[in-house]
Amino acid sequence: MTGGQVLRAHDRPVTRWKNGGGLTREVAADASSAGLEDFVWRVSLADVARGGPFSSFAGVDRIITVVDGAGMELIVDGVSHTIADSYEPFSFPGDAVTDCRLLAGPIVDLNVMTRRTRATAHVRMAREGFSVVPRSGVLVLVIALTGTAAVGEPGVTLDRFDAVLFSDRDAGTLRVDGVAAVVTVTTTSGSPGHDRSGTRG
Repeated sequence: MTGGQVLRAHDRPVTRWKNGGGLTREVAADASSAGLEDFVWRVSLADVARGGPFSSFAGVDRIITVVDGAGMELIVDGVSHTIADSYEPFSFPGDAVTDCRLLAGPIVDLNVMTRRTRATAHVRMAREGFSVVPRSGVLVLVIALTGTAAVGEPGVTLDRFDAVLFSDRDAGTLRVDGVAAVVTVTTTSGSPGHDRSGTRG
């Protein structure tokens, strides 16, 4: 077992959204992914400077979380949802007609996408230490949002927007000084009965 793969924020390239309406930085994605049309799962951070329509992703489920800024209103298939609080994950279908209105200026959001027939995801916020325990078919991605997160092995500190990815063969212990997002991805190849969180707090 290893202590996970450290993914530094400054190493991420900036790319345009699928519809060209904003900028995104990919935190991690499945190894087989060649782009936005064939991923099984993908986690990214997006800079949203203005409102507008979201890209459509057929067969994909999304979880979006505001991590900086005053929030937004999402209109999903004609239904309005106000996301005014940071660190509150919101789930919706990626193929729904979705529009966005910013409540008070630019935001940064955490975007988790999974191919509906091949993976599922769960997002929670951690404000204290926890352990990651290996589970077959489960990946755990931890992203420091405020403050720092210290990974016991290999003994590194995650600064803001740095991340560490634990595969289903990895184990680790983290100390969180601030807020960290814990993204758990379960693929269809995994056992259906295991603990979705993959963590112990």
